[in-house]
Amino acid sequence: MTEHASKQYDLDLDSIRSRVLQMGGLVESQIRRALEAFGSGERALIEQVIADDHRVNAMEVALDGDCSQVIVKRQPAAGDLRMIFAITKTVTDLERIGDEARKIARMSRSIHERGAQSVPLAVDVRHAAELAIAMLQRSLDAFARLDAEAAAEVIRADAGIDSEFRSILRQLITFMMEDPRTISTALDIVWIAKAVERIGDHAKNMAEYVIYIVKGTDVRHTSPEQLEA
Repeated sequence: MTEHASKQYDLDLDSIRSRVLQMGGLVESQIRRALEAFGSGERALIEQVIADDHRVNAMEVALDGDCSQVIVKRQPAAGDLRMIFAITKTVTDLERIGDEARKIARMSRSIHERGAQSVPLAVDVRHAAELAIAMLQRSLDAFARLDAEAAAEVIRADAGIDSEFRSILRQLITFMMEDPRTISTALDIVWIAKAVERIGDHAKNMAEYVIYIVKGTDVRHTSPEQLEA
């Protein structure tokens, strides 16, 4: 590869990486808006989250296309090839997080249209959601800095969200048993809590790809103890 071609290749790769981070920022704001809509029921916010989903999908398609182009034109080797593969997987996870944000917005609309006041909306979904957003931010940061240590911390944090989800589920089952009128709303909140838990799972996947880029090791389906080792 000539020096000019090599410089162009680095620029292409840098541009793709910065657009992944841009997509991550859009998805994060989607989650925040969806959660705000969950609290307020504001119709405009809900519609905005649902509309933004098309932008996220378009970014996924464009980034996938650019990664394919780089593979065809540059035939990258070793570390760069791992980077490209990890980016295509990261972009898929970001798109799925966008889908979960849209789901939170749709369920929020359903709850507020029903005028449901019978289940406290503050049932601890917000705390779990803050944990999930923090995981997403730290995954993106680890990707930006190619920091395997930070990525490993994100993977360990996932257990916290799983236990929050189980606790929310227990609270909601209690509400439904005590007052059957709360069932419809409680089930919508279960779906919102499940979406938050899935966001944590996708952030964890993204952290695993960072370790793959840096170390060349696939740590999917690895226990925390094995990860430490």
